[in-house]
Amino acid sequence: MRARVIKIGNSQGLRIPKPVLEQTGITDDVEIEVEKNQIIIRPVKHSREGWDKAFEMMREKGDDALLIDDIEVADSWDEEEWQW
Repeated sequence: MRARVIKIGNSQGLRIPKPVLEQTGITDDVEIEVEKNQIIIRPVKHSREGWDKAFEMMREKGDDALLIDDIEVADSWDEEEWQW
């Protein structure tokens, strides 16, 4: 498939056909990098993508327990400096 570089304001761009976008999962923002004289365009991965599934797996394995027991963590600052 060929595409033409077009002028967009002071920049240039490509029109990417809808089927190509659907195949790649690109819907919004992308990451662009150059590698060996090739432009690589990827959909942006969300920073917390997959966390829900990972937390569910942790729960199923019983690996979601607190690392610290109910230890009282207090500092004199809490009583002297902080105003409630």
